[in-house]
Amino acid sequence: MATKLWEKTVQVDKEIDRFTVGKDREMDLFLAKHDIMGSMAHITMLESIGLLTHDELDKLLAALKDIYKTAESGDFIIEEGIEDVHSQVELMLTRRLGDIGKKIHSGRSRNDQVLVDLKLFTRTQIMEIADSVEELFNVLISQSERYKDILMPGYTHLQVAMPSSFGLWFGAYAESLVDDMMFLQAAFRITNRNPLGSAAGYGSSFPLNRTMTTELLGFDSMDYNVVYAQMGRGKMERNVAFALASIAGTISKLAFDACMFSSQNFGFVKLPDDCTTGSSIMPHKKNPDVFELTRAKCNKIQSLPQQIMMIMNNLPSGYFRDLQIIKEIFLPAFQELKDCLQMTTYIMHKISVNKHILEDPRYSLMFSVEEVNRLVLEGVPFRDAYKQVGLTIEAGQFSHSGNVRHTHEGSIGNLCNDKIEALMKEVINGFNFKAMKDAEAKLLA
Repeated sequence: MATKLWEKTVQVDKEIDRFTVGKDREMDLFLAKHDIMGSMAHITMLESIGLLTHDELDKLLAALKDIYKTAESGDFIIEEGIEDVHSQVELMLTRRLGDIGKKIHSGRSRNDQVLVDLKLFTRTQIMEIADSVEELFNVLISQSERYKDILMPGYTHLQVAMPSSFGLWFGAYAESLVDDMMFLQAAFRITNRNPLGSAAGYGSSFPLNRTMTTELLGFDSMDYNVVYAQMGRGKMERNVAFALASIAGTISKLAFDACMFSSQNFGFVKLPDDCTTGSSIMPHKKNPDVFELTRAKCNKIQSLPQQIMMIMNNLPSGYFRDLQIIKEIFLPAFQELKDCLQMTTYIMHKISVNKHILEDPRYSLMFSVEEVNRLVLEGVPFRDAYKQVGLTIEAGQFSHSGNVRHTHEGSIGNLCNDKIEALMKEVINGFNFKAMKDAEAKLLA
């Protein structure tokens, strides 16, 4: 068993080691390139305050850039017996550079090291989620415009209620994503603050320049109070998880609609044949498995904030190993949501709609309110018009032309998609992704 960074003369029991390390080595592969980038910023700062020479810095940066390329290509591994990504990177440096490699940990703890790794990883993932959400949003807006004149039944209590349209249906989910992105932007702002320099949660006697590492890594600001920087672990993940859950909630509902509306009893939409699966016994089946799995995965993501809260609940200030377990449920959630967004975008782009739904007489009663409103416009008091139409329905004599004229903002005839697009653009521009990307590119140049 390799010696750990913190071991002195007594080696830890093998079973204790297995239990305490858990899945950390596996999870730390998510963080590898971010750990390297954080180290590059940290040692650049160390040189500026005299804890490294210029020559030592040059050698360390060159080696770290090589290790970063290994991580970016997917070839980075954490060797057997090595505790975590921090230990692996330091080991690789000392093998290559000798004692110089041992100097990179000055002025920091694995506590603030993993904090900065998590924040760098998370803000990158948020950017990728935002890109995926924007792609789905654009498809939904496009489909809303394409099918804006095609009516469909609207439901309350799963009973046929009033006229809706595919323009409204697609557009509703597009606007829901705008609100989700507002939530995601708030999570990004909380994430994009630098904890590096807080060490184990109580700062350092070295004259660290935390402003410098904040600028080098492209953070908006730092987590100023060193105790709060450590208290923020778990809180950041919980808040980001709520944002992911908000997006997942929108996708889950859309998936449910698509499953229901594509069934034979509805027949409102047809999913692409290449996105359905068959039955081993029933040759006619075309099952919406992709959306059923999407619904399940998104519902699982919606449980993520509660899982994180239960792990971190009632922990006092300071670091506790409980927080390690959050990584196991938090880090993989981003890819799962991105997969769901990708699948949903693909299917929504290729989905086809039934333009003849209203030829089925079972939907004729959804125009009852239209008839009531027509009578009101002719001067009949609303309550009298309501009763008159109700009696006609009871007598089986109701009829309506099927024409609707809704003109107010956000209705069938006035979708306001341009306003929704403008709102989404405003939210997207509110993310400061460019500063983050520019800083990372400069650090790695």
